[in-house]
Amino acid sequence: MCSLPVPREPLRRVAVTGGTHGNEMSGVYLARHWLQAPAELQRLSFSAVPVLANPAATAACRRYVDHDLNRAFTSSFLNSRPTPDDPYEVTRARELNQLLGPKASGRAFDFVLDLHNTTANMGTCLIAKSSHEVFAMHLCRHLQLQYPELSCQVFLCQRSGEESYNLDSVAKNGLALELGPQPQGVLRADIFSRMRTLVATVLDFIELFNQGTAFPAFEMEAYRPVGVVDFPRTDAGNLAGTVHPQLQDRDFQPLQPGAPIFQMFSGEDLLYDGESTVYPVFINEAAYYEKGIAFVQTEKFTFTVPAMPVLNPAPSPAS
Repeated sequence: MCSLPVPREPLRRVAVTGGTHGNEMSGVYLARHWLQAPAELQRLSFSAVPVLANPAATAACRRYVDHDLNRAFTSSFLNSRPTPDDPYEVTRARELNQLLGPKASGRAFDFVLDLHNTTANMGTCLIAKSSHEVFAMHLCRHLQLQYPELSCQVFLCQRSGEESYNLDSVAKNGLALELGPQPQGVLRADIFSRMRTLVATVLDFIELFNQGTAFPAFEMEAYRPVGVVDFPRTDAGNLAGTVHPQLQDRDFQPLQPGAPIFQMFSGEDLLYDGESTVYPVFINEAAYYEKGIAFVQTEKFTFTVPAMPVLNPAPSPAS
């Protein structure tokens, strides 16, 4: 059951961030476009602020310069004393925390939508921290109902007891869009258009909430991480095999014990030796090679999301 507090007032301070990873081009180019033409982000009760999150990495068309920005929003990074030797992304995280937060404070933005691409076959993936985020869960459900053809799988990234570290965690409410497959440094028209449409629908949902729309309770299915699997490696640390063709591109599909997961360069198959069915995601994600992750194991579960309180219709900010 979801349990965190839900908004009791209209959401006024909303941001859409792109380029958190500088080579994920849909968000990069949408943010750049909206910085020049922000009218598309305007709604009657609020106007979303576009933010290019990692300008240095974007200029270099790299995921990051010194450190993964989407892992830099922890208390140890945000609250430590700045030094000249700090990684660029740690300094940038502090700047974004001041702009959109401070994290866990009453002054933080009401909502941040963070835009990402993946090289994995994740389709349209909605990433929230946990099932306890009532507003985000209702938003995910709204997107699923609006776009049944996209599936819109929900991935809950935060493990129990783990501190949130991603950009949208600086806001009171947040969500990340993870669209793929799209190569790093490449802009695909179909995925760009899909992301643009989804952003518009997210903003429309916030407008519906602000105007007093009722959102009843429902049952939701989602995926949460239970482990990661690295590639098979040689004694020197090099790859000894790659993702098996029977696993490649099967994100969110069940993986049964005994199924092949890696094809060794020596010719044999390496089988999944777990005791239960899991659902791999981020399969063969290019950005995760450096992290020692061939895929993330998840479990699928169902939970109840309570109704959201109905607000009194919100007047526009101008009035």
